[in-house]
Amino acid sequence: MTHNLMREITPLTQNDCFTLFTRVKKEFNFPLHYHEEYELNLILNAPGARRIVGDHIEDIDDLELVLVGPNLNHAWFTYQCQSEEIKEVTIQFHKDLLDDKFLRRNQLHFIQKMFENAQRGVLFSRETAERLRGRILSLEHKTGFDSVLELLSILHDLSASRNMRILSDASFTNEQFHYNSRRIEKVFEYMNAHYNRQITLAEVAKIANMPEVSFSRFMKKRTGTTFIDSLNEIRLGHASRMLIDTTHSVAEVAYKCGFNNISNFNRIFKKRKSCTPKEFRQNFSGTRIFI
Repeated sequence: MTHNLMREITPLTQNDCFTLFTRVKKEFNFPLHYHEEYELNLILNAPGARRIVGDHIEDIDDLELVLVGPNLNHAWFTYQCQSEEIKEVTIQFHKDLLDDKFLRRNQLHFIQKMFENAQRGVLFSRETAERLRGRILSLEHKTGFDSVLELLSILHDLSASRNMRILSDASFTNEQFHYNSRRIEKVFEYMNAHYNRQITLAEVAKIANMPEVSFSRFMKKRTGTTFIDSLNEIRLGHASRMLIDTTHSVAEVAYKCGFNNISNFNRIFKKRKSCTPKEFRQNFSGTRIFI
């Protein structure tokens, strides 16, 4: 999908560690876009604005803090926000600022996990945003090595915070996720390849070479979700792509993505994304730029 979006060339050079922008404005006017860098966004005083991250759409409150991973489409739109002074702090940093070998150290486990989750977008709790907003706002006043240390400290505190929420569905992004289990990865590969038809627990348990009950427990422990929830998430990710990139009817999208009941598809879609498939398609209308 990214070839239909605006690819932002950020001003961050290979000689920089990160860049920070602070803006006060009356509206959001940057289109749906993606870039190779991680982006941490603190948004203040914009109740009623709308956020899009991957295939997730949500109206925001007066304070929010979001981490977006590399090549994940995202944007904020004015929508119903009437604020005259929206404040936005954007921090962008290279995806190799902390390399993989370094992140595998025990002391950096939480940051590594947060970066993995950021491939789908992470919304931090209001409590976390309130606790760290002062440090993020003050970061522009630091220089040199002190500013790098402070950014790393902020990232560590974010990674250890509670109640963060992953935004986009897993199958919407091209990034690969690792569960430290070849069995789970084989099952997800299988579900991604065959999501358009009926898939049973017995079928995937056989792929993992485990009894059904044992595999069900194993999957829940490793991924935090059940088999059926994981399968539905994959199907919804593909359905979201299809709603954006094709002119297929909602019913066609449902059946092409493995939902054999249109009412069930609408119910699951609205529960997961807080809007109907039709509303989802309309929300993306006019927000993409073809280049």
